[in-house]
Amino acid sequence: MAGHSKFKNIMHRKGAQDKKRSNLFSKLSREITVAAKMGTPDPDMNPRLRLAINTAKAQSMPKDNIQRAIDKASANDGESYENVRYEGYGPGGSAIIVEALTDNRNRTATSIRTAFSKNGGNLGTEGSVAHGFERLGYIEYGAEAGDEEKVLEAALEAGAEDIQSSEDGHEIWTAAEDLHEVATSLEAALGEAKEVKLAWKPNLTVELDEKDASTLLKLVDALDDDDDVQTVWGNYDISDEVMEKLD
Repeated sequence: MAGHSKFKNIMHRKGAQDKKRSNLFSKLSREITVAAKMGTPDPDMNPRLRLAINTAKAQSMPKDNIQRAIDKASANDGESYENVRYEGYGPGGSAIIVEALTDNRNRTATSIRTAFSKNGGNLGTEGSVAHGFERLGYIEYGAEAGDEEKVLEAALEAGAEDIQSSEDGHEIWTAAEDLHEVATSLEAALGEAKEVKLAWKPNLTVELDEKDASTLLKLVDALDDDDDVQTVWGNYDISDEVMEKLD
């Protein structure tokens, strides 16, 4: 079950971009509010809200901001957001999935299409690339959580499907419907995770050269800069050597 994961490269790049975005907290707040509106404002009874709060905590979002976002769900503010997924192709034959929360589908679709077309990509139809990914639960722990044997034992006990460990930490994968239960069990055994979320994990990855990687990262940046975009997933793999040249 254990081994090096190429997904880590994708996640680290995404994490680096998240920290640079000035509008990160507003995106996290929007997800918390929507999750609280769709269910109960109690995270113990609302898995989606629990995930949203965990993600916000992992990005050092203040508790007051989190509570305000939850409280906003019960206020009659007139805002109504819906989940929308976009799929397309990036440079080098890469596949991209974009998840958004929007109150205006036309505005968001136009913005996403423009980002793809200006950065070496093409926006496809829904379902055009999702078949190359699995919808899974993703839990990340740092190396300080324990050695591979300890984390593996805890993950198996919790009902996880796969674990990949490296010197950087541990990635634990679950069935999507089991994520909340597994994450709760692991928190009791290992403490609070660095990241807990639903993920699109690629079945196969595409390695990009320096030129395609440079263009693709501009595409990811453009998508991330859109206020409506919550997450961007891809099947690309960029080697450490290429990343060093681009940084």
